[in-house]
Amino acid sequence: KDQRRGYKHVFDAILRISKEEGVGTLWRGFPPTLVRAIAMNIGMMSSYDQAKQFYTQYMGVGMPTNLASSATAGFTCAFLSLPPDMFKTRLQNMKPLPNGELPYKGLFDCAVKIAKTEGIPAYWTGFWTYYTRCAPHAMIILMTIETLTSAYKKALL
Repeated sequence: KDQRRGYKHVFDAILRISKEEGVGTLWRGFPPTLVRAIAMNIGMMSSYDQAKQFYTQYMGVGMPTNLASSATAGFTCAFLSLPPDMFKTRLQNMKPLPNGELPYKGLFDCAVKIAKTEGIPAYWTGFWTYYTRCAPHAMIILMTIETLTSAYKKALL
């Protein structure tokens, strides 16, 4: 079956989805996406300063310490956010079963079913690939914050 719906433009898509599937459909992916975003930010922001404090003992203050700290924060970010990312992807890609029911009822149901059928380690399937996506993001964000904070302190304090 062809997956294209023939929308003319984004506004046509919004109007047709709202009319044909209900306004709530526009927000169907919101809860799992929010959980993933929270996990990413908790992982990245909570571990950066701790890693920086640890690495400073051995490497001193400077760019190498900041890079190592942000790479560690990227690891933590990836580790915490990959399971919610998997749930989000499964929920967004699910198709009705032959009996017409959807395979998952929601985020928690998805997590439980994956754990039962594939095991808990399946939550981290593809971790290193995911890390190579998360680490550069974390490194760019955190290094930018370091640079801007340093410039601010030099200019205004």
